Amino acid sequence: MKEKSSEANFSADRIEAAVREIISAIGEDASRAGLEGTPQRVARAYQELFAGLRDDPARHFKAFFREDYDEMVVLRDISFHSMCEHHLLPFMGKVHVAYLPSGRVIGISKLARVVDAFAHRPQVQERLTSQIADIIMEKLKPKGVAVVIEAQHTCMIIRGVKKPGSVMITSALRGICKTNPSTRSEVMSLLR
Repeated sequence: MKEKSSEANFSADRIEAAVREIISAIGEDASRAGLEGTPQRVARAYQELFAGLRDDPARHFKAFFREDYDEMVVLRDISFHSMCEHHLLPFMGKVHVAYLPSGRVIGISKLARVVDAFAHRPQVQERLTSQIADIIMEKLKPKGVAVVIEAQHTCMIIRGVKKPGSVMITSALRGICKTNPSTRSEVMSLLR
């Protein structure tokens, strides 16, 4: 019997058995040459795609810098992919993050890591957008935060209504980025 993953709550064996069952349920032969390794490949893929379930996004905020900087910090076009929790099909796109520091800044790679930590779990885009904004607000304590996500959802492109090219846009604004009209206008123009 194959050894289970050492990661807590992840069972490659159970995923492999489920994939074999799905292959049989669609009318295919799971032992066919082209499919015989599929259950193991899917288990490895799922371990990677859902790694965010075993990653605490807060850990990326342990190292921040004290900086007397009071202008907008913007990181645009952070590519991401996630799995829609409704159909377990991927959605992918770009995340744009802005914050107005209040004495603390973080390395920009940490922002991308936070995006991945939340994206690599079963998700909906609306929640993903809010989670990123909320943790930046909580951990950096900036004057304000804005997160905008643009994504294409394969659950809408390859099945159902089949509308390729459609892009869903969500935003989450916190602090002064939400309450101050001029700051809101500035940050949204920077994120477009």
